[in-house]
Amino acid sequence: MLSERSPFHSHQILCFCLLTILLAADRTLAIRFPDRLSENPKDLSNQPFKTAIFALGSFWRSESVFGCLDGVVRTTVGYAGGSKTNPEYRSLGDHAESVQIEYDPSLINFRQLLEVFWSSHDSRQVFGQGPDVGNQYRSIIFTNGTEESRLALFSKEREQTRSKSSIVTTQIQLLATFYPAEPEHQKFELKRNLFLLQLIGNLPEEELEKSSLATRLNGYAAELCPPKIQNRIDGKIDDIIRKGWPILRDV
Repeated sequence: MLSERSPFHSHQILCFCLLTILLAADRTLAIRFPDRLSENPKDLSNQPFKTAIFALGSFWRSESVFGCLDGVVRTTVGYAGGSKTNPEYRSLGDHAESVQIEYDPSLINFRQLLEVFWSSHDSRQVFGQGPDVGNQYRSIIFTNGTEESRLALFSKEREQTRSKSSIVTTQIQLLATFYPAEPEHQKFELKRNLFLLQLIGNLPEEELEKSSLATRLNGYAAELCPPKIQNRIDGKIDDIIRKGWPILRDV
């Protein structure tokens, strides 16, 4: 469904207009878009990151919801909660579309992720979210043990007290297997924005999926970042336009 033009879309149009003016006026001032630039992130291999997995409707939007949070390192969309081995988008069996969130527990914790989970979808809707109807869009909190299960159950009970007229349908399940979805579904909102893809150097698919920067920009592209972060990224992009060099390395 097409929505009304947003401030972010207007901002993009302004960026493209500025690019056109620069190119027409003087090629020495023109922004140079590289064909490809590999991201060189900090070595994160020894960091004590944790993983959370939620299902809350379409995984395209779900990934964007969590990507912009401070402390979230990377996100991956996929399938979980069912019995079918190696599910696919057109044949996922009884799995739910899910998002896997890798996060730094020193910056954000599981309880805070649960708060975002509850505020980002309608947990009372049965087997669907909004216009997306089907078993694959059901609401689930996946846990990896006793403490997460306790936190999930407590948060569900609290959510139910806020909804006296209807039942919270969210399931709480011990995670069995998470199956990453096909590449075309990863960072879906970012891939729809060619301007942002160019700004980060046209990363190849494999690097884009693992990129912390792409994770953040995926939320920005969907306009789901908290206002403070959305404004901060706007400022970074404005700075790149002003300087004429488009390599956005961090936000």
